[in-house]
Amino acid sequence: MFTFLNVPVAGAFHLIVPIIAVLHPLLGGVCVAVAVVLFTCAVRLLLLPLARAAVRGERARAVLAPRIAVLRTQHKNDPQRLQREVTTLQQESGLSMFAGCLPMLAQAPFFTIMYRLFTSPTVAGHPNTLLAGNMFGVPLNQHLLGLDLMGMPALVFLVLLASLAVVATLSLRWQAATVIAEPPPGARFWRYRAYFPLLIAAVLPLVGGIYLLTSTTWTAVERRLLHRPAVPADCRPG
Repeated sequence: MFTFLNVPVAGAFHLIVPIIAVLHPLLGGVCVAVAVVLFTCAVRLLLLPLARAAVRGERARAVLAPRIAVLRTQHKNDPQRLQREVTTLQQESGLSMFAGCLPMLAQAPFFTIMYRLFTSPTVAGHPNTLLAGNMFGVPLNQHLLGLDLMGMPALVFLVLLASLAVVATLSLRWQAATVIAEPPPGARFWRYRAYFPLLIAAVLPLVGGIYLLTSTTWTAVERRLLHRPAVPADCRPG
């Protein structure tokens, strides 16, 4: 299943191996974990233009939202008329209610490749050596399930899961303070997806959890920075 991802996953693997080779003399076995963090940040940096485009799309929806709310009130008993009026409004404004969706969808393949890279036991038919490192003596291929809850591996996972919980909580608070468009139906529940990585990390090998923590932290900070309101020119110092 998803065998079409084998080639890009193998390509990503061969990109991260040199990073591990450079770090190994300095960091020893933990070099793999550090390389995972660095490589994840590098990929997220490359995806920054797509994230910025998604934010612009959200702002576009925010511009149209009040006028669409009026149309919904005016034509609540005539769905076909409502659809025509909304379409006309979007065409006249040059904005699309889906402007922020395409950049987000474009990022999905990259996240899928990264996820497979750091969780698959094999890459291109060979053992995934990214699972061979360790963090504080805990193998990166270690799973939480079945661990002795009093040992060091359990403590490492506890710190990892607690960190994911903190990031998720901060992300929710920042989202609440930076909402720029009317949320779609069901968004109140869906926003708690920030806690999904916490559940996923509980069943992944340690290296997968490290990737999730790095990526979700980047996402939270990125959203916080990109959604900051612009400072008016007359309010800027100097």
